[in-house]
Amino acid sequence: MALRTEISERQRRFGVELRRLREEAGLAVKDAGALIEMGAPQLSHIEASRTGLDSARLTKLLSHYGCTDQTYMAELDDLGASDGKGWWTAFKGQITPRALDLAETEARASILDNYETFYIPGYLQLPAYTEAMFEDAYRERKQTTEATVQFRAERQRILTDERQRQFRFVIHEAALRMQFPGKAVMRAQLTHLLAISELPNVTIQVLPFTVPKKPPRANSFLVCTPSSPALSTVILDGPTSAEYLVDQTSIASYRDRFEQLSEIALPAISSDRSMQDDSRDSWGLIQHLLYLLQE
Repeated sequence: MALRTEISERQRRFGVELRRLREEAGLAVKDAGALIEMGAPQLSHIEASRTGLDSARLTKLLSHYGCTDQTYMAELDDLGASDGKGWWTAFKGQITPRALDLAETEARASILDNYETFYIPGYLQLPAYTEAMFEDAYRERKQTTEATVQFRAERQRILTDERQRQFRFVIHEAALRMQFPGKAVMRAQLTHLLAISELPNVTIQVLPFTVPKKPPRANSFLVCTPSSPALSTVILDGPTSAEYLVDQTSIASYRDRFEQLSEIALPAISSDRSMQDDSRDSWGLIQHLLYLLQE
């Protein structure tokens, strides 16, 4: 079988996990390969994500590694066996590979925790807002802008699909005050946030400028937690590339940061308007900002 020249984050994670399990079991590559009648070079290619491993050999290898978590084992097997196809496949060649990896990673999650500093989270953006975000980057490539807007709209389907994933958002007030799309778009965008917050699986909080405690040091990040928390992923979105953190120390650190941010942010938007206080919760702050955007 030919070795891969392009490696997706899903494939990369499968290899990383196999290497971690082998090292924790205290086995050399040669010895681990012998357990499944495989040479050291071939197992090295698998751990480097250049090729895959069939389910039967994976099950045998995990048994020798002392793995007993059935949920983890099933999810790891799926990582290795998946062909990587989904709704995002139709956009291949139109958007960046990192965007495709993001869609595939979040599709596997059951819980998604998202902290944003300067922009409305992608899951919550209106098409006009997304278009304004990318119009400078793709000023000379209209088709790319259109594909990006359409792709982001498709991503948002997971908010209401049959999986009923749990979404938690903490959005800095700075993102809500940005006016680069124009006042009309921002009014529509803030109104959209209030509407989306009505979904039972969505929680939206605002981190205000007036927060009385020092926030934990953090740029925007997304924590994707699948059925097996051990296979969680932290995604840091940079200007030109995304960084995927999969080690347990980093995952625990960012999960803790999100909890701290949630704790000091304003109370979440609630559908019970009788409980809202214009000055003390996220709903009230957004209403205030909507008032300021009136012409």
